[in-house]
Amino acid sequence: MLKRTNNCGQLRSNDEGKEVVLAGWVQSYRDHGGLVFIDLRDREGITQLVFNPETNPEAHEIARDIRTEWVIAARGMVRHRTEGMENPKMATGEIEINVCELEIFNKALTPPFEITADEKISVNEELRLKYRYIDLRRPRMQEIMRVRNRTTSIVRRYHQEHGFYEIETPVLGKSTPEGARDFLVPSRLSAGSFYALPQSPQLFKQILMISGMDRYLQIPKCFRDEDARADRQVEFTQIDVEMSFIDMDDIIAITENCFAQVWKEILDVEISLPLPRMSYRQAVDDYGVDRPDTRFEMLLKDITDIAGECEFKVFTNTIKSGGIVKGLCATGAGSYSRSDIEKGLTGFVADYGARGLAWFKVVAGEDGTKTELASSIAKFFSPDQRQEIIQRFEAAPGDLILLVADTADVVNKSLAPLRCKLGVDLGLVSNDQYNFVWVTDFPLFEFNKDENRWDSLHHPFTAPIPEDLDKLDSDPAGICSQAYDIVLNGNEVAGGSIRIHQPEVQAKVFKLLGISDEEAETRFGFFLEALKYGTPPHGGIAWGLDRVVMLLTGTDNIRDVIAFPKTQRGQCLLTEAPTAVNEDQLEELHLHIRQKGPK
Repeated sequence: MLKRTNNCGQLRSNDEGKEVVLAGWVQSYRDHGGLVFIDLRDREGITQLVFNPETNPEAHEIARDIRTEWVIAARGMVRHRTEGMENPKMATGEIEINVCELEIFNKALTPPFEITADEKISVNEELRLKYRYIDLRRPRMQEIMRVRNRTTSIVRRYHQEHGFYEIETPVLGKSTPEGARDFLVPSRLSAGSFYALPQSPQLFKQILMISGMDRYLQIPKCFRDEDARADRQVEFTQIDVEMSFIDMDDIIAITENCFAQVWKEILDVEISLPLPRMSYRQAVDDYGVDRPDTRFEMLLKDITDIAGECEFKVFTNTIKSGGIVKGLCATGAGSYSRSDIEKGLTGFVADYGARGLAWFKVVAGEDGTKTELASSIAKFFSPDQRQEIIQRFEAAPGDLILLVADTADVVNKSLAPLRCKLGVDLGLVSNDQYNFVWVTDFPLFEFNKDENRWDSLHHPFTAPIPEDLDKLDSDPAGICSQAYDIVLNGNEVAGGSIRIHQPEVQAKVFKLLGISDEEAETRFGFFLEALKYGTPPHGGIAWGLDRVVMLLTGTDNIRDVIAFPKTQRGQCLLTEAPTAVNEDQLEELHLHIRQKGPK
């Protein structure tokens, strides 16, 4: 068997005269009646092979039968291509291999879709996922996998250089609900009992800190039985970090320096450090969301004080019932037609719960000196109120002011995506611009109106800031947590917190969350016991590896960065999982499948 000596994509003109053996897949085949040309592809690139009937008739004869995606190896001499025949689109376009020996390892059926170098592919995604082994041969997919590999290598190296131990935690654990449904695994040896796949290694990494491990790193698989999205999978990968005897600034410094190193080594982009920080309150006030895209301004402005004095009943009635009026100024969007606004933008915010979208076009006054507002609702505002609105938004002629009146939650949830949509539509964002920002000072709790109780904004092990500890007994809404997220271009790419290390504080937090002593013991008894045996101050952070690789490679589909992803219904189209199992397996696990009856 011919043994490969070089990769296809790594040969250059300075290799002329070198004998090599290349192996890979046939990208294309051309028989010119005399010479046969084959483009051979491996994960490093493509090289042209030449078969000459006059110099190597045996190899030439075999080559005439080869077709695309056959797996072959070829031995030959590297030489410059004939002048004028170079291919500047190929990294190896200046050379070719004059083949003297050829071996066919395997033939191939015609692939269900063409393997091209194009980044975009018009093939149905379900077909790509069913034949994932074909899809992964595409240069674009191999580049994504290369970036993923380099990212994890850089992260591992960086943390090892900073004293971290890489430690594995169990995959089969106890069900300790953390916000999403657990994936449960039935136990054969303990009838009626179940393991749970980890939503994160949260409790184990904290126990490692109690164990004196000091600095921990892991790149674990995590599982959440929830509906998938473009940037979420039921099975995903984290970069998990935990440290002892530190504060928030220590974790932020470690993390942002690692991000900067990843961006420098992979994209050759310098990230200016330290990264800016923004409070949760500022993020929600100015951007409507706690993961702001700071590549462009277009900040949200609250005009409830002005709208409350106008004569527009939609606004005044909303404010009287406890709502707010808030909006944004889209620079240069004054050219939008009424149809553009009312059909396009109003329909867009309706998907996020907004019942309507009010608007003003900003125009020059008749005398050319005073800016004015033009809209069907402008008459409900006095001249002074219209000028206040213009000043509040720092608007200029040619701009478009868009407003939503509703509860604060609905207003922010609808304006935040509208702002991002307009940023793209108006050309205000660039895909090669990377704006990182830390969001800090999160509330510890949020009130769940449906359940009439407090929920953790992050998770129940997040520590309050020390100066707010006394509020655990009197003012849950006013407690600020020691939580922090790192956001890139509107995407949360990592998040974490300083953890509670005092058993009495953890007990108070559980009580506020409505978790009784008995329930806490059932769910977390092993962890609460560990806290009593000398727990150091500690905290950590988890990166969303899949999301980070998405941003590094410029794709907007998380399935592109996972070798074997699931669909939005949690299915693997390659293996057809999940599937039914036979009755013997169910009996061993003490399970019986009950069929649902008609509703």
